[in-house]
Amino acid sequence: MMTGKEYIESLRKYRPKIYFMGRRIESVADDPITAPHVNAAAMTYELAHDPRYEDVMTAVSHLTGERINRFNHIHQSTEDLVKKVRMIRVLGQKTGSCFQRCVGCDAMNAIYITSYNIDRKYGTEYHERVRQYIKYVQKNDLMPAGAMTDVKGDRSKRPSQQADKDLYVRIVEKREDGIVVRGAKAHITGAVNSHEIIVMPTRALEADDKDYAVSFAVPVDAEGVKMIFGRQTNDLRRLDGDMDCGNAKYATVGGEALVIFDDVFVPWERVFMCGEYDFAGELVEVFATFHRQNYGACKVGVADVLIGATANVAEMQGIARASHVVDKITEMIHLAETCWCCTLACSYEGFRTPSGAYMPNQLLANVTKLNITRFPYEWSRIAQDITGGIVITLPSEKDYRNPETRDLIEKYLKGVAETPTEQRMRMIRLVENLSIGAELPESMHGAGSPQAQKIMIARRSNLEMKKEMARIIAGIKEDEHFRKIRGVTEREFFSKLK
Repeated sequence: MMTGKEYIESLRKYRPKIYFMGRRIESVADDPITAPHVNAAAMTYELAHDPRYEDVMTAVSHLTGERINRFNHIHQSTEDLVKKVRMIRVLGQKTGSCFQRCVGCDAMNAIYITSYNIDRKYGTEYHERVRQYIKYVQKNDLMPAGAMTDVKGDRSKRPSQQADKDLYVRIVEKREDGIVVRGAKAHITGAVNSHEIIVMPTRALEADDKDYAVSFAVPVDAEGVKMIFGRQTNDLRRLDGDMDCGNAKYATVGGEALVIFDDVFVPWERVFMCGEYDFAGELVEVFATFHRQNYGACKVGVADVLIGATANVAEMQGIARASHVVDKITEMIHLAETCWCCTLACSYEGFRTPSGAYMPNQLLANVTKLNITRFPYEWSRIAQDITGGIVITLPSEKDYRNPETRDLIEKYLKGVAETPTEQRMRMIRLVENLSIGAELPESMHGAGSPQAQKIMIARRSNLEMKKEMARIIAGIKEDEHFRKIRGVTEREFFSKLK
């Protein structure tokens, strides 16, 4: 397993084509715009060597018997699922940021499960390819980025109906030695500082869309792969010093990029789906379940930092003992721990798939993520309420360092006498970073929009069984209509309930 320093050094061996603000980024490890994201991912490597966190940060590979970083593990039990989210919360607490490796972990588990099912139906050899690929990732302790979301173009049309056929990633050529793919994936977390990119379809597909039913893996610097690094709120503050960033070392969210595949060749051993359109929806659903499981852990870990920052600001401003402040901070804790309960529940209620790998409870994973589209907005609102309007009017670090204005800022932005003004300013900036920046849109749209979760909750909630329970309790005689809907006898129905 690599250390954090070894991970950072490993990135210097790759030469991905990355563009930002009209220029090319030559080294993600050294560029001030991308370095904070590298530092956050490095923490996932560093903690794996800390004895205090070994149990959650590492696992024993079922493929090799070797101890590996848990982010490269295929879950073999519900205990693995629980340790995964415990690991994720710790990392949120350590970085106050997205640390980016969750997506690749979820992608590996999703293709492991789905490739097994494809092979069972079609007699293909995808699952063995996946196993060999995961062994490679584990042996070299690599960080794969998961790439699912296509740019989509006209959302009212299917992939094959688009005016521009490249608006979903597709196969443009099949060769004896592999395939050639073209298209783009959007919002890809950690892509610029990963070693590999695992591509998956973004939606359920039909027969006319079979060229879009493709899953594969390529190195980040494969010929034809290009990335355009996305803007983030206040991202250029990183060039001005560390105070105004709020979280200068680790940034905020995952350094998302638009990843373009410009006729990229993929050898067959790295192709995990090729035209099996009837399994595209399954792969999306399995991946989404894993990824939505995470959000009650990573966002809660970051919330722990925000709660602490808000409590510190309250103390620095002399209001920590006010009853309404105590009540509001308690409400922040309540909201965060509610989300944590959900992520633990979907993990403990996980189940074994035919591949042998485990996945979380699908209904509860979607409930987890739906809460995350709402509760962070509320705990952020409370943080802003307690901190006050200064959270958006604080002078810059450059003004604080300027000899002509420093003494004025020191005097007039003082809180309680015992707290240095600079400490108060730093804490306010941290609240700003965590409650106003890119964290909230990512809570809304990461792992799918709220409507995506509602669709899955409706699909998985077994509403007909709930209706039948109410009919039985109400004493309404069972009729043929409901028997047909259920497809089971009353005895079978109660047997299912057990």
